[in-house]
Amino acid sequence: MPRVRSLRTRITAAATLIVAVVMVLASLSFSAVLGAEIRGATTRTAETRAGEIAVRVDEFGVDAVDDLDDDIVQVVDGAGTVVASSDDARAGALPADRDGETVVYDGERVLVVVADVDDGGRESDDDDDEPSADARVVLAVSVEDDDATLATAGWLLAASTLLVVLVVAAVTWWVVGRALRPVERIRREVDEITGDRLDRRVVEPSSGDEIAALAGTMNRMLDRLDASATAQRRFVSDASHELRSPLATMRQHAELARAHPEATTLDDLAEVVTEEGLRMQDLVEGLLVLARLDEQAPSQRGVVDLDDLALAEVSRLRAAGVSVDGSAITAVQVTGDERLLGRIARNLADNAARHASSRIAVGVTRDGADAVLTVDDDGSGIPASERERVFERFVRLDEGRARDAGGSGLGLSIVAGVVRASRGTVTVDESPLGGARFTVRLPAAD
Repeated sequence: MPRVRSLRTRITAAATLIVAVVMVLASLSFSAVLGAEIRGATTRTAETRAGEIAVRVDEFGVDAVDDLDDDIVQVVDGAGTVVASSDDARAGALPADRDGETVVYDGERVLVVVADVDDGGRESDDDDDEPSADARVVLAVSVEDDDATLATAGWLLAASTLLVVLVVAAVTWWVVGRALRPVERIRREVDEITGDRLDRRVVEPSSGDEIAALAGTMNRMLDRLDASATAQRRFVSDASHELRSPLATMRQHAELARAHPEATTLDDLAEVVTEEGLRMQDLVEGLLVLARLDEQAPSQRGVVDLDDLALAEVSRLRAAGVSVDGSAITAVQVTGDERLLGRIARNLADNAARHASSRIAVGVTRDGADAVLTVDDDGSGIPASERERVFERFVRLDEGRARDAGGSGLGLSIVAGVVRASRGTVTVDESPLGGARFTVRLPAAD
């Protein structure tokens, strides 16, 4: 639960921080644009008014500014001396050299605008009211209303930013919590599943979203774990049973020899121990190979002549007196572990010899990009309903004959494991000889 809460907090904090930064930058940008627009409008208005006053002064003389009760305006000559002022401009000279700038005048922030008085090139006379040729009108416009507007807009933007950030934080916290609630439920359900309760499954939401996909993935994982645990328990049980049988046989013969020395001979006891020991050795070696395949342990890979492996098995069976047809063996190479690939040929050959009536056929060909190994026998064959099960561990379709022949029930499962590790396939069908045909397809070497 702490991790879920931490994730919820991190997502909420990240979303809130991003929105806060965006809102602050947007508010600052808006304030800058708004301030520039307001200041530009005020400047244009002041310049227009200053031009109007300059025209009026040009027409009626400098005394025309005395009647401007609502304007802060002065007329200055070329030397910068104030020659006329309106009633609101009596606090001192306006800075005529600060055109377009904001200053403080008489305790009030004002925008200073300067306009030249155009006398039309008329000649000067003795009338003191006439402006000089280089006279200028200096107008001051209050910007306190503009400042108040910008301050109000700033407070509104700050309040809206804070409100939006708080709303985003609350909504994100709620949405993330609601989204993670099914994950927390799945976590609790999975946490309650132990090794002896692998049959339990989590409830899959009907939303069809990523959470439902997660629940489905968890259930499929639990299916695999359940199947693996079941197979492991069955494997341990079968292995224990298989190992117990030869040990019990050796113990019985040893106890019989001790209790009734006249009933058996040392050679008979040695023969039983040797046969059962070989049976145990074969079983243990098979278990080690399967364990290695289950762990997907790395193997020595190289180019292997599949036809050589098949011919070696043909020679071995013929030496044992078995009739084997190897005429269908052609030269084909595969890539893999030669020892494990040899296991495929050996186990299939032993399986065929165990179930054949009189004949076995071994073939190796190339079919496109695949190397194909076939092993046929003329035995009783394998029913179609059992053709998948024969590759399971400790499965014997003919229990008595398999035990008498020394079979452990692991040979075909080892074949299936090695073929699967070699990225190939193995199937069993009806043989042209009348029994079973095992077909192994492996990627051929280039």
